[in-house]
Amino acid sequence: MTRTEPRSAGPTLAVVARAAAVSIPTASKVVNGREDVAPDTRRRVTEALHALGYVRRPRLTPRQPPPVVDLVVHSLDNARSGAVLRGVEEAAHEAGLEVLVSAGPARTRGGRPERGWLDRLALRGTSGVLFHLAEPAPTHHAWLEQHRIAYAMVDPVADPPPGVLAVGAADERGALGAVEHLLALGHVRIAVIGGHRRTRCSRARVAGYRTALVAAGVGPRPEYIRYADFDTGLARRRTRELFALEQPPTAVFACSDPMALGVYQALAELGLRVPQDVSVVGFDDLPEGEWVTPALTTVRQPLGEMAATALRRLLRVREGQMPPGTTTELPTRLVERNSCAPPRGVFV
Repeated sequence: MTRTEPRSAGPTLAVVARAAAVSIPTASKVVNGREDVAPDTRRRVTEALHALGYVRRPRLTPRQPPPVVDLVVHSLDNARSGAVLRGVEEAAHEAGLEVLVSAGPARTRGGRPERGWLDRLALRGTSGVLFHLAEPAPTHHAWLEQHRIAYAMVDPVADPPPGVLAVGAADERGALGAVEHLLALGHVRIAVIGGHRRTRCSRARVAGYRTALVAAGVGPRPEYIRYADFDTGLARRRTRELFALEQPPTAVFACSDPMALGVYQALAELGLRVPQDVSVVGFDDLPEGEWVTPALTTVRQPLGEMAATALRRLLRVREGQMPPGTTTELPTRLVERNSCAPPRGVFV
């Protein structure tokens, strides 16, 4: 069998330089058309180039970095951020953008913008910044406006400042639907566990809870309204407080899925069954809601769609196709699973 030798890539510049009895830099000057070479030297190098069949390799130039959009999240270790990232990636792919993710925004102890983080935004020429649960301070807003860096809020924690683009969910309407579902099953003793009292979404969800009860002729009971800062462990403690009442609830609406899991934990510790003894509804529709037993009935907020919408609208604002400062609420949907039933347990 005949062995095929690999094809040679041709003589190198060093081989040409040896054949012409010159240095490699001198041979390079001839190849690149430099004028500072003696005529006789140029002739020798040229003859060597032709004789050896030298082929000039194309010069490699640095690639222009692709346009970038920045996604700034409060934390990277939860399912919410993953859903937001998938939505941003989808919209960024459509627009030919790369996504750069960071946790922040960083700030000094005095609340001022951390110079390194902000300067990097300006230097890399970002196409825009999306903030998810990572609220910029007023000084950040001012800096971004001053440097004409477009930005938008995804599911903003607080009410966005005037003129800032924001996309969220119809939190109040979603909560109202969740409580209406429990009322339709026959529950009237319904408790709510809210998140942070100051956050926009928590206020809206507790307001939806109140509205649903009032519309049904059921007065909200102050002792049934608790707050757990969107924390699973704190929701567990708040649930134990609810079921230490003389007349405990027959249903609990938790304003986030992680808090609903805390409700599940507390009920199991108390020897109570879901939904036979207590019905539970969450809010988010995170994967964890399907992993528990029984699977959690919850309100789906379209996190990925919210993020994609925010980026698409941010780019439209940059291009002058829509005015800045619009706030959009996308509809939610109740996802019915197995955690709700008519009241018939030990507390009826």
